Amino acid sequence: MSSNLSVRNLSTSSMRQIVSLKEQVNGIDVHYEKTGKGDHPILLLPGALGCSRTDFEHQLNGLSEEKYTLIAMDPRGCGKSRPPDRDWPVNFLQRDAEDGASLMKALSYPRYSVLGWSDGANSSMILSAANPGNVISLVIWGGNSYVSDHDMKLYKAIENLEHWSPRMKKPFVDLYGEEYFQQMWAGWCKVQQEIFSKRNGDICIGSLPNIKCSTLLVNGVKDALVPQEQPLFLEKHIVNCRMVTWPEGKHNLHIRYSEEFNALAEEFLDKEFSQQL
Repeated sequence: MSSNLSVRNLSTSSMRQIVSLKEQVNGIDVHYEKTGKGDHPILLLPGALGCSRTDFEHQLNGLSEEKYTLIAMDPRGCGKSRPPDRDWPVNFLQRDAEDGASLMKALSYPRYSVLGWSDGANSSMILSAANPGNVISLVIWGGNSYVSDHDMKLYKAIENLEHWSPRMKKPFVDLYGEEYFQQMWAGWCKVQQEIFSKRNGDICIGSLPNIKCSTLLVNGVKDALVPQEQPLFLEKHIVNCRMVTWPEGKHNLHIRYSEEFNALAEEFLDKEFSQQL
């Protein structure tokens, strides 16, 4: 059962209404934000520790409300999808993917596209592979299908939150408080090590050949968290994948270059949606 939590407005040339809702999914109340009145439903899945507010403000605000109905989900334990608190089994991304697919089913969207960033890109790939009849198209950026030794060195360098700048920490501290933020980050770092050691680094390699929908992969060359071998591997192993490379793009390219990103995503989404009609 859905419950309306709040309504907020974002500033655009015309004010946009974004509704905050919860839906019971797989035994928990999943929070999501919804905006738009278009015929093309879009599920947005955020990055590690993120939620609709921290990760997709520019997409909820900027993507066409006439063409799309946007559903930005807070993964369990993140954002307002609490309780429960976030835990970190090695299959946490598979669980997020199942929650996302179940949410769209509960909301009566049998066909939809998916936008996923970072960990959300990984769960988006898993979701798309497991639900080929439901996913129209897929847009991913900042994701990785495996954890390499090089990746572990990158994660080790950012494990200590004292090395983070105040600007980087502020959105998460504001959202979660210092204690829960530290708890979540420690859990994320630990599970990466477990994936590396217990699963030979495999996040979702086996899912890639099963992604049947058209996929737009946006590759930020200056992404400090995702080495170039990762998007190249995805491009090679996802059958119907178009990679667009942004030489100046970093991990948060959809925020830094939001207008350009939104325009690119809309062009791709509209083309794929028109072929479904």
